[in-house]
Amino acid sequence: MKASDAVAKFLLAHSVQMCFELVGGMITHLLDSFAESGGFSIISMHHEQSAAFAAEGVARHARGKTLAIAMGTSGPGATNLLTGIGSCWFDSVPCLFITGQVNTHELKGSLGVRQQGFQELDIVEVTKSLTKFAVRVDSVESLLPQLHKALSAALSGRQGPVLLDIPNDIQRAELPDELVEKWLIQPLDIGFESKLRESDIKKLTNLCQKAQRPLICIGGGGRWADSMDPWLANADQCGVPYVSTLMGHERIIARDRYFNMIGSYGNREANWAIQNCDFLIVIGARLDVRQTGADVEDFGRQATIVQIDIDRTQLNNRVKADLNIIADAESFFKLFPVSEDMFRNIDQSWVSVLSAQRDRAQGNEYTDWTISPSEIFNKLNRVLADVTVDYVCDVGNHQMWAAQSLRLSPRQSVHYSGGMGAMGFALPAALGIALKSRDKVVVITGDGSLQINIQELDTLARLGVDLTVLVLNNSMLGMVKNFQDMYFDGRDQSTRKGYSSPVFADIASAYGIESHRIDAAEQLDGVLGLIPGHKGPLLIEVVMEGAAECRPRLAFGSKLDEQFPKLTN
Repeated sequence: MKASDAVAKFLLAHSVQMCFELVGGMITHLLDSFAESGGFSIISMHHEQSAAFAAEGVARHARGKTLAIAMGTSGPGATNLLTGIGSCWFDSVPCLFITGQVNTHELKGSLGVRQQGFQELDIVEVTKSLTKFAVRVDSVESLLPQLHKALSAALSGRQGPVLLDIPNDIQRAELPDELVEKWLIQPLDIGFESKLRESDIKKLTNLCQKAQRPLICIGGGGRWADSMDPWLANADQCGVPYVSTLMGHERIIARDRYFNMIGSYGNREANWAIQNCDFLIVIGARLDVRQTGADVEDFGRQATIVQIDIDRTQLNNRVKADLNIIADAESFFKLFPVSEDMFRNIDQSWVSVLSAQRDRAQGNEYTDWTISPSEIFNKLNRVLADVTVDYVCDVGNHQMWAAQSLRLSPRQSVHYSGGMGAMGFALPAALGIALKSRDKVVVITGDGSLQINIQELDTLARLGVDLTVLVLNNSMLGMVKNFQDMYFDGRDQSTRKGYSSPVFADIASAYGIESHRIDAAEQLDGVLGLIPGHKGPLLIEVVMEGAAECRPRLAFGSKLDEQFPKLTN
């Protein structure tokens, strides 16, 4: 059997059926085999970075239970995948990256030359720090064993990306049928859980029973656990409040005791809760500087802190917890159910005080702007409240506006580029999600982010999926412009000076996508109200000239509950 055919059979046997790619000479054997198998959805993108983000979107929608392939040819095709590989690495998303490589006899090997074959590049060495497993397949006999190891690694423990670099001559070589059949029935070696220990349960129970002002913080490591939502619903019922990080916010339904997102751009009530609780349970959050603020010693200043993480290297890193527990979120939620007896000493006024803080922070902080970001997202919350929808956000002020104001209903989720923080993420990732979900997908992007992978509007038009692009166009790179206003006396090199953006509605129309452009607050209700009933591609451009900041925000060095601007009410 031809080796590329064997790869196709192996992947289909393990339910890997979606491949995002940009064709090139060194992957044509694989692409032909995938197509001839009849079992793959092959989606041709206009850039390998987009292919990587789209494959990430598939795994995100499946909560890490299914992965997809992103494939690029040798040389530039491989390097164009790098940002997407990094995105999967930092946000713990399983994904299989396959790169083509020159024939084995064209590889430079130990020679001191820079390059031997045309477009030869050692992508394995380049990606080692961003993958759980990366290998060049140097013999046809090792192809399926290495593929087996790669898929097993991607789906095990703290999930992440893997890469196989396959030379062209190995793709077209022959494998004995009996060897292929052996690997087709070999189960993947997936390590599912890091179990919660009985001793940790006893210690944690004792701390919970003493707490008067408890608080739970959900991070990205908890967002895909099957038991997260019922566990939080039970906490809500028991009167135990909770907050989230940016990544944790992706799947938390907005119930009464959810006090939203912490951090530098977090909600005021969430940061106040962190700083005034006396007991804090952190589940699957690495507590980086954007979550804690720069003054890490002041984080949770009154609290006994418990940190739970599947990755032992994340424990006692920036924040020194009083109790560290190595466990995956799913086993924690299953083995440590919340009960009223567990929090028997809770101060009954604690949730009331937090609710008052939340009510105090609900006002529109952009009354001096023509169009308020908080009003945009409040209207989205209303018009899509009963719709199954995946929001997908790019990176910039619009991401933080969304994270502060989106309130998820059941059957809704939102996806953020977290650790990598990659502009250009949203549109291609949303395409992957839309192909997997078949429900409505809404992209939230800015003029700077959309221009990075704007070519995929053509892919959107070709696929015809139910996807709305909401582009908030302030004609600048607003988040960095805000930094320049704060720290560089408003000098705006490359954020306004030397920067430009087009009329996105006109570009969408050129691709055959229905589009609308609005520049007044009175138009929001009518145009945003189109989204629930519209089927297929849609682009809405909101002109927000001069909108260059996110409120509230934390200046560097300030304590977490000292966000700017200060409330006067």
